[in-house]
Amino acid sequence: MSFPIDSQDEMGRLGVLHLERLWARVTRRSPNKHSDDRLFDRVVIDGLGLAQEETLQYLGASTPPYEEFEAWILERNGGYIDPLRIEHINAAISGADYSYELKVKFREIEDADPVFSFEDLRLWQEQGYAILRNAVSVENCHLTEAAIYQFLSMDPGDCDTWYQRSERGIMKQFFHHPALAANRSSPRIHKAFAQIWGTADLWMTVDRISFNPPERPGWSFPGPYLHWDTTLAQPIPFGVSGMIYLTDTEETQGAFTCVPGFHRRIDEWLDKLPPEVDPRREDLESLGAKPIAGAAGDLIIWHKALPHGSRPNRAVRPRIVQYLSMHPTKREHNPIWK
Repeated sequence: MSFPIDSQDEMGRLGVLHLERLWARVTRRSPNKHSDDRLFDRVVIDGLGLAQEETLQYLGASTPPYEEFEAWILERNGGYIDPLRIEHINAAISGADYSYELKVKFREIEDADPVFSFEDLRLWQEQGYAILRNAVSVENCHLTEAAIYQFLSMDPGDCDTWYQRSERGIMKQFFHHPALAANRSSPRIHKAFAQIWGTADLWMTVDRISFNPPERPGWSFPGPYLHWDTTLAQPIPFGVSGMIYLTDTEETQGAFTCVPGFHRRIDEWLDKLPPEVDPRREDLESLGAKPIAGAAGDLIIWHKALPHGSRPNRAVRPRIVQYLSMHPTKREHNPIWK
């Protein structure tokens, strides 16, 4: 194998364009950088059902041989990757036309009955968040909840076990389990994001889960409080995030919290701040924060320009959620981080 890699045509065992370039760059085997790397990195990682932070941590820390990296990818996919997924990746990177089968896949989502009504979408435009009830079944939620307790070595009936790994915060790197994958494959969730983006040609992210136990003496909520996951350099690029409530969640149970409608006034708010003020350190709660209750199986999608986060759990049961999102290949990007 020769370096640097200057071609997108290196395919490897899995037959995935750009994958070897990603590996070579992150493991520092090649210094080459191209303007499309950020875009194609996400296409490859999301398209292969990988978690971005886990993948980059693995490559950066282990610097494995390329063949070992491909085996690692297969292992996280249960030993099999649908050829249609690989075709989708390669077509997005090469600009090739989609096959009939791939077109049919997306057309089925686009032709499916809407999951958001006209009123839901009006509220989305106004409030900057939308709730899809029953995005996944309660049965799926129970299976996912059980998998999370097992992964965290916690007992749902023994509250003392809920704090064994609490020193690492409420966000947990649990990515690969059939229950999590089943939720990501929900056609209703795909349709919901398709209505928001205006296309079904989307990539599903593999994100973390969150386990937020009730506060008690010796353990206080560590955050994250209200924050943004996007640059505040204007123009702020359009993007969305999402999460599934895996348990019934009251407003006081550490519920998802946001500032409804702030996406429509964030530019004016930023413009009025003195140049020396860091907007991320402002009192975001005072902007009109609102906790959003939900039932097990409900999906919340929010505009990235909304301040959002969790809050202290003052109920008696943990708040457990699965994060996920979908995005098109090409989307708005501002290279300046502020």
